[in-house]
Amino acid sequence: MKKSKEYIICSTLFYVSSILSYLTAIINIIGGNHTSMGIAWLCLGSTFLCLGSVFLKKSKENNDDKDK
Repeated sequence: MKKSKEYIICSTLFYVSSILSYLTAIINIIGGNHTSMGIAWLCLGSTFLCLGSVFLKKSKENNDDKDK
């Protein structure tokens, strides 16, 4: 099965999003409060998660079109 470009982008964005979420959790545990860097990384991770969802939907639509 050949993976489409959108699928590869989607999985990469999901991985980056999870790494940023883990880093945010570690920074908040070590820092003791919500630091500005932790909040920025959390927002960036959420953005990557949303973009990954968009690319996943596009990948599924393209895959469905190829099957018809």
